[in-house]
Amino acid sequence: MITTVIADGKKEYDFIELLKSRAQNSDKNVIPIVSEIIENVKTNGDKAVYDYTVKFDGKAPEKAEISADEIDAVISECDPKYIETVRKAAKNIEDFHKRQVQQSWLTTKNNGVIMGQRIRGLKRVGIYVPGGTAAYPSSVLMNAIPAKIAGVEEIVMCTPPMKNGKPNPNILAAAKLAGVDRIFLMGGAQAVAAMAYGTESVPKVDKIVGPGNIFVATAKKLLYGTVDIDMIAGPSEILIIADKSANPKFLAADLMSQAEHDKLASAILLTDCEELANQTVKELERQVQTLSRNEIINSSLDNFGAIIVCSDIKQAVLFANELAPEHLEVCCENPMEYVGKLDNAGSVFLGNYSPEPLGDYFAGPNHVLPTSGTARFFSPLSVDSFVKKSSFICYTEEALRNDAQDVVRFADTEGLTAHANSIKVRFEDIDFE
Repeated sequence: MITTVIADGKKEYDFIELLKSRAQNSDKNVIPIVSEIIENVKTNGDKAVYDYTVKFDGKAPEKAEISADEIDAVISECDPKYIETVRKAAKNIEDFHKRQVQQSWLTTKNNGVIMGQRIRGLKRVGIYVPGGTAAYPSSVLMNAIPAKIAGVEEIVMCTPPMKNGKPNPNILAAAKLAGVDRIFLMGGAQAVAAMAYGTESVPKVDKIVGPGNIFVATAKKLLYGTVDIDMIAGPSEILIIADKSANPKFLAADLMSQAEHDKLASAILLTDCEELANQTVKELERQVQTLSRNEIINSSLDNFGAIIVCSDIKQAVLFANELAPEHLEVCCENPMEYVGKLDNAGSVFLGNYSPEPLGDYFAGPNHVLPTSGTARFFSPLSVDSFVKKSSFICYTEEALRNDAQDVVRFADTEGLTAHANSIKVRFEDIDFE
């Protein structure tokens, strides 16, 4: 069910290429379908969204927007213990993200020059939340709470109806607790297009965030530039670095926690202990029998899973930095010693009692993470994702006079005479070189 290989400087890197090709092999047939949906919604607004909802979801609600009273009524259906869990998770996520807030700043120089940076939240952000078979209330918290902390004025959420045409109550509960302002019952590429362009009912947003299927991801990609987006997410990934002190039972469980997401998900174990590798395989075979998504897990592990036996943990660290995984667990005797060595990872989980699902749901750091090796240059979703920055300068006449010659020289060097003229007309008494 999973391949075990001995690292030799080639086999493990061949595996990286396999994973890259997996991420790049998106269905090209999806693009024309999504393009047509986007153009239809842009032209026909609510009517197009309604027609697609009937076509893809089976039944459309009487009205797209869910009122506050309807939200309260649906939330009453939720398990009170679930509501309490959501409150606790929201508090942890809020506490973590509050530490990311940046302040506007201003500085002055001795010559009277004033300059600085102004930071403020985006005006309106759209959150897409799957609501069918893959309904993730945790994603509501991870997307909405940082946006609120950033100072976003209005958060709009779109989520598809269930087969009965009604909203998922657990998603609505998370949305209310996270501070979502308006909720629309619509899904798919049509919902993304509605938020990007605006319709009679749905307001136009500045940025769209949140997970979705290939149609949603493709719509976000095609609409980037019309609106900002968080990222193009690929299949989920976990990489675990483990030494002989690790528990194979834990390792197997954690590998499968990501493999169950999708048949394209990747789960990899790096270890310097061949015996641990063998024990982990046995645990995978034993535990998978009891799991509801075992068919998906088996397919994922068979095609994109691997246990790689390295010569030492140093080699494992080098490989991890090359792979740049979405989730990286360190199940070693002294996990904290690796924090400064692991440069490329979306989120790092240290020690045997920091499993990846803890970060998915509850601990506080964001679970919207770069995939497909993009952790080399992308960062997790954060408060910074929902702000925009402007710089400002204010020069006195004397300060500009002192710098005028240098600015004109730059402009002349670049052949931009109008740039130079903008300075020269202010100082006709200066003999510019």
